Amino acid sequence: MAACAHTITMRVGLFAETGSDCAELLCGEDFESQDDDSIGCIAHVEFPIESDESIAGFLVSESIYLPGLDYPERLRTRRSVDPTTRSDSVSWILKVNNYYRFQAVTAYLAVNYMDRFLSSHDLPADKWALQLLSVACLSLAAKMEETLVPSLLDLQVEGTRFIFEPKTIRRMEFLVLTALKWRLRSITPFTFIDFFAYKADSSGKHIRNLVSHASQIILDLIHDIDFLDHCPSSMAAAAILTSASHHHSPLLQFITPQIASSWCIGLSENGISKCYKLMQQKAVRSVQRKHPIIVSHLTTAPTSELDANISSSPSPPSKRRKLHQT
Repeated sequence: MAACAHTITMRVGLFAETGSDCAELLCGEDFESQDDDSIGCIAHVEFPIESDESIAGFLVSESIYLPGLDYPERLRTRRSVDPTTRSDSVSWILKVNNYYRFQAVTAYLAVNYMDRFLSSHDLPADKWALQLLSVACLSLAAKMEETLVPSLLDLQVEGTRFIFEPKTIRRMEFLVLTALKWRLRSITPFTFIDFFAYKADSSGKHIRNLVSHASQIILDLIHDIDFLDHCPSSMAAAAILTSASHHHSPLLQFITPQIASSWCIGLSENGISKCYKLMQQKAVRSVQRKHPIIVSHLTTAPTSELDANISSSPSPPSKRRKLHQT
């Protein structure tokens, strides 16, 4: 068993094409303070006058942080990573995100990093390779968004099949950073969601519910490769529309993609409409399968039983293991 773990470490070392262990790879960006423990939750929001201009700027550059244009089709035709394998990795990221009560944006960023890496790089066919990438991407995302981050060993919980040594994960982190050109401060649906909620409900009475519900919708749908065809702003607007359509307030229920496209210069009515219709279709299909997409608590696809316990490191920690300050 130990020999197998050593083999994994050595193979990753060759894949990384680096002779050094790399540094801790803690990102140099400043952490933003997070004082809200709920998903995207806001109480009273006041946007400065220049917010419209700022959001318009994000719209112009959001495509920079998307996977390659051919990536969704490569997934569908299995010319890239098997979509089922990707879905398993997304499920694991969501489980760990929920386990440590990370923010919704942390999980989304980890999946974004993973997809952007896979759109330009091939991984070995072995199952351990994608798991290693998932751990590295979640680690990087947590360092970007969270004030408390588990150690690299503690991060490997919730059904991990292999346990990687910290130096192996750091090498994978370095590969991801290089592939992404160190562009980790990505534009995501969560960049827009608070602003769009305010536009939908300028009274501020329902913003908390809109944002929380829309955030959950986005997390529940990041498994689905069809949403890789849609930009973050369209997904955020469509999620707010979906959330509003289920709200008891009549004013919110009658918001349309045309109205949503007027929230900021640069928004595409066609893009929002297509994404909104796709969300509705997925919701109907999910209900038909008796697995509703929109739920009150984070749900993830069940992981398969552990088929290996390859490690030269300690077993995954219990839930009581203390977090380490980053």
